[in-house]
Amino acid sequence: MASESTAKVVEEKAPSAVPKDRRYVGSKETFAYILDDIAQSFNIGKYDDVFKMNILKIDLVLQSIVGGVISAWDIINDIFLAAIVDKTRTRWGKFKPWLVIYAIPGVFLTVLYWALPIFMGTDGVGSNIPRFAVFLTLQIFQNLAGSLIAIVRQGMTSTITPNIIDRTRLITSANLLSGFVEKAPEILMGLLIDIYINSPANQILQTTEPTLYQAGYNRMFVLGGVITAVASGLFALFYAFVAKERVMQTVDKPSIFSGVKSVLTNKPLLLITLSEFLGAFSLNSGTNLYYIEVLNLASMATIVGIPGAVVSPISYSYVPWARSKFSTKALWIAGSHVDSVLMLGVYAAGKFIKIGGKPGYESLAVMIPAFMLRETIWMFFWGIRKVIPEEMRNEAIDYGEWKNGFRSEGMTGVAKGLVTKMVGAVKNVVQPLLFKAFGYDNTKNQGGQTPEARYALFFMCTLLPVVTGILSIIPQLFYDLQGEKRDRMYMELRERRKAIAAEVKEFNESTGNSTDEK
Repeated sequence: MASESTAKVVEEKAPSAVPKDRRYVGSKETFAYILDDIAQSFNIGKYDDVFKMNILKIDLVLQSIVGGVISAWDIINDIFLAAIVDKTRTRWGKFKPWLVIYAIPGVFLTVLYWALPIFMGTDGVGSNIPRFAVFLTLQIFQNLAGSLIAIVRQGMTSTITPNIIDRTRLITSANLLSGFVEKAPEILMGLLIDIYINSPANQILQTTEPTLYQAGYNRMFVLGGVITAVASGLFALFYAFVAKERVMQTVDKPSIFSGVKSVLTNKPLLLITLSEFLGAFSLNSGTNLYYIEVLNLASMATIVGIPGAVVSPISYSYVPWARSKFSTKALWIAGSHVDSVLMLGVYAAGKFIKIGGKPGYESLAVMIPAFMLRETIWMFFWGIRKVIPEEMRNEAIDYGEWKNGFRSEGMTGVAKGLVTKMVGAVKNVVQPLLFKAFGYDNTKNQGGQTPEARYALFFMCTLLPVVTGILSIIPQLFYDLQGEKRDRMYMELRERRKAIAAEVKEFNESTGNSTDEK
C-alpha cells in the first residue's frame, strides 16, 4: 500500500505532470474505441477448442504438430512485423494505416476458418490430410494477421492521447461498456448448443442418424463464426478510420538494434515480461470441454456468471480509488492471483464432495454453487484485472521513451510476448498430447468420454493451471514504476514531447507532408 507521504507527493505534482483539464479523445472517437474493444471479443472463439475437437475433428497428434509449427512461426514473424511497424512514418500516423490494411483480409481469413466444415466436410475423422493442410495454412495466415493487429492496437492505444488520465478513462470506459455487448455471441452460442444437444428429438437422432445430428451441430458453429466475424470486422474498420494518433514519433526511424536495446533497458517491461513468461507455463484446458462433455451444459458459464454480471460493471467504479490507495504492484498481484485462490476451492468441492455416490465434479448441484461463488468474488477484482495491466503496458512504452528518447511500440510489444510465446510453443505441443494421455477421444460424439477422461477435463481446468502458473508472482514483487518515480517520468516526458512536436511540424512543412490531424 502506498504511504501517505508518497500519495501526497503524487497529488501535489499531478497538475504539472498530468494536464487534468485537457481531454483529447472526443465522444465519437471514444465510441469508436469501445466498438473496437468489442470487436476483439465479439466472436465464438470461446468454443474454438470444441470446434477443433468435435467439429473439424483434427487428430490430437496433428493438433500438437500445428501447435509447434504455429508457435515457431509466431516467434519469427513478430520480430519482423515489429521492425516494420516501428519504421512506419506516414501523414496519417504510425499505426492507423495498418489498422485499415488489416481490416478486410482479417475478416476474410476468419470467415474462411469458421466455414471450413462447408468447404472441407467433417468426414474422414482425425487423419483427413487435405482438411488438416487447409487448417494449418489458415492458422499460419491468421497468426500473421493476429500478430500484426496486436502490435498495432497496443501502439495505437499508447499514442491516442498524451494524457494518462484521459487514457485510463478510455481504457476503463471500453472495458466497462463493451462487457454489455461482447459476451452476447458466446452466451447465445452456449444456449443454442444446450438446446440442440438436450432436445429429445436430437437425442434420438444422435442414436438413429448420427450423421444428420452432427451436420446440424456443425451448422451452428459455421453460422455463429461467420456472422460474428463480419460484425466485428465492421466495428474494427470504423475505429480504423476515426482514431487519431496524438503522441508524436521522432522524425528519425529507430534501427532494429536501437529497438532491441530500448527493450533491454526497460525494467518495468522486463518484469511484466518475466511474470507473463512464468505464467505461460500454466497448463489450462479451459472450462468449455468440461462443461459440455462432463456437465452436459454449455450455458454453465452464463448461469454461474449471473451474480458476477452485476458485480463486474461496479468493479470499474472503484479502480481510480484503488489506484489512489494501493500501489500498482499490489493491484497487479491481486488482479492476477485472486482467481487461482478461488479455483482451489472449486477443485476441492468437485474432488471431495459426493452426492449419491456421484463425484462432485459431475454434479450440477455441486458445481453450479462452487463456480458461481468463485465467479462472483472474482468479479469484484475484474476492473482492476482489466485496467491495471493495460495501463502498465502503456506506461512501459512511455518508460522506454523516457529512458531512450524515442518510442518503439512495436518492438516493446513483441518483446513482452516473445518469451511467453516460446513457452507457449512447448505448451501448444504438449497440451493436445495431455488430452490423449488422459484418455480423451475426440472421435467420439459429445458425452461419450470415459470416467477417467471426464475427471481429467475437470482437473485440467481447475487445479492444473493453478499449480503450473504460480511462479508468475515472483517478478511482480519487484515492480517499482509508481508513486514519485512515475510522476517524475511524465513531467519530463511532457516537456520533451513539446520539443518533438515542434520538430515534426518543421519537418512536415519542409517536405510538404503537413496534415490537419493533431
